[in-house]
Amino acid sequence: MKAWFARHYGGPEVLRLEEAPKPAPKPGEVLVRIHATTVNSGDVRVRGCDLPRGTKLLGRLALGWTRPRQPILGTELAGVVDAVGPGVTRFARGDAVYAFPGAKMGAHAEYAVLPEAGPLAHLPEGLDFHTAAALCFGGTTALQFLRRSGLRRADTMLVLGGSGAVGMALVQLGRHLGAAVTATTSTGNIELVKGLGADRVIDYTATDIASLPDRFDIVADAVGAMDFATAQRLLEPRGRYLAIAGALAEMLGSLRPGPQGKRMIAGPAAERIEDIVELGRLAAAGLYRPHIERIYPFADLPAAHAHVNTGRKRGSIVIAVAE
Repeated sequence: MKAWFARHYGGPEVLRLEEAPKPAPKPGEVLVRIHATTVNSGDVRVRGCDLPRGTKLLGRLALGWTRPRQPILGTELAGVVDAVGPGVTRFARGDAVYAFPGAKMGAHAEYAVLPEAGPLAHLPEGLDFHTAAALCFGGTTALQFLRRSGLRRADTMLVLGGSGAVGMALVQLGRHLGAAVTATTSTGNIELVKGLGADRVIDYTATDIASLPDRFDIVADAVGAMDFATAQRLLEPRGRYLAIAGALAEMLGSLRPGPQGKRMIAGPAAERIEDIVELGRLAAAGLYRPHIERIYPFADLPAAHAHVNTGRKRGSIVIAVAE
């Protein structure tokens, strides 16, 4: 099979398309022929070892000290089951599926092996491979932070960074759960974010967000636009600041509450099969859909990395691996 390898840390130029043995599923495993995957901020961070401040030492220990320990990147995929290992009962050859290997990566290839009991689900009727491949990176992060925030119907929520994959998921899922959603974005993305269902969209290039007179039950920061001290000015008593793009300082700071019961929620999101299935259900029902900005052919995957590197990605960047 063909796969893209990052055998060194660096820019998109370190990526190399190579031949690799086609994997064979072991007992309890499923082999998927990948039809679509994505390039997201997680892939770019790992490829460049561009980790949040305070986490680089731990990050290198986890990812690989001098080069990525898992050289095939890619956290999301959709495709067709090519073979199953002994004992597999949930899936059969020919099943259309989508998956979120997440931190284990491996999706920038023509085939991937996943555990039957892992983050793998049947493709709901009506969803294409491109859409399904883009469901989980932003969607699972948004679902878990909203759950941890204790969001209640009629809560008010400010989403900082409403045009990224996580921000778009926060807007849609927040509205679905009954929140009144305000989102920030740049001038060119205002109509796009409005179309996702935000009650109000603010152009951060023309407005000082920190000086808004409004107060919110939740400030969901998907892009590291502010810190907890700044966010407290925008929070209602007992409000929650979601430091989704937070570094080590935010993770440690989340252990102690602020004044008036305000608190910060930080830390990584896990890959839960329940969330993956739920995102597919919501997408099939038309309640959540990732926005796909561009679709690149598999051969142009480094160009997709370069685009994500610009920091101006809108929603998801999909890679068409097989037609």
